[in-house]
Amino acid sequence: MAESTGSGDAGASDLEAAFAGGPAFVPYLAAGDPDYESSLEYVEALERGGADVIELGLPFSEPIAEGPTIQSAVVRALEGGMTPERFFEFVEDLAVDVPLVCMTYYNLIYQYGDDSGPRPFVERAAEVGLSGFVVPDLPAEEADPLREACDEFGLDLVFIVAPTTRGERLDRIMSRVSGYVYVQARLGVTGAQDDVSGQTEASLERLAGYDVPKAVGFGIKTGEHAERIVAGGADGIIVGSALVDIVAGGVESEDSADEVAARLEEKARELKAGARRGYEQRVPQAEGK
Repeated sequence: MAESTGSGDAGASDLEAAFAGGPAFVPYLAAGDPDYESSLEYVEALERGGADVIELGLPFSEPIAEGPTIQSAVVRALEGGMTPERFFEFVEDLAVDVPLVCMTYYNLIYQYGDDSGPRPFVERAAEVGLSGFVVPDLPAEEADPLREACDEFGLDLVFIVAPTTRGERLDRIMSRVSGYVYVQARLGVTGAQDDVSGQTEASLERLAGYDVPKAVGFGIKTGEHAERIVAGGADGIIVGSALVDIVAGGVESEDSADEVAARLEEKARELKAGARRGYEQRVPQAEGK
């Protein structure tokens, strides 16, 4: 179980540890897309391809931070019967040995269980072995109840930092974050892009004084993108839409789950290799990294 460092815990959490040996590859898939059994196979393929942390989307009917690609994945997962309790069963059924992060919206967390508030959801998440959360619609100013529940049960709370986030707001976010910070590479919603954003380097420079791993997401599509992002100073990369596109393509072509899983594993290897190349550009070869 992860040990949160958000309130000054000196020990590294599972998520922080995943960044310790070099650039971390953090893929995202919507749990249950397009169906329960196929989705299990797809997530496990990402670990085989080199994932260091996996973000699992718990589908919500109004995913405001997502572009069309992930919105479609959310719809498929919901139509396939994914619910919060089914999500926890999904996590228990996964045969992976990397930290898992739940990416979802605060309403699902707050309304779970008999008592309103985040504690029951966080307690259940800890029971099934999740390591943390990303909650795109939760402002840092309103995050203390979730932060306290995460501290109680030893989970991390990851925040997203946009290119425009600065000053006191940035300080508030970074005082509550743990595990890693999700650095949004560009403004807008999620979606694979043909090139990386020039805003990324400036965002990483703004975060340089904060002692938490920085993982860049939004728009990373290829190994070359991953290489450039890590060479520019990122501690890791987060990739969602490029992987969800593979799942969607399999649905459209009516391919077997094995075929789709093989393509996901291949793409994961490409992205991980690109991140490593970027890291080698920053680390002297004499250090043997």
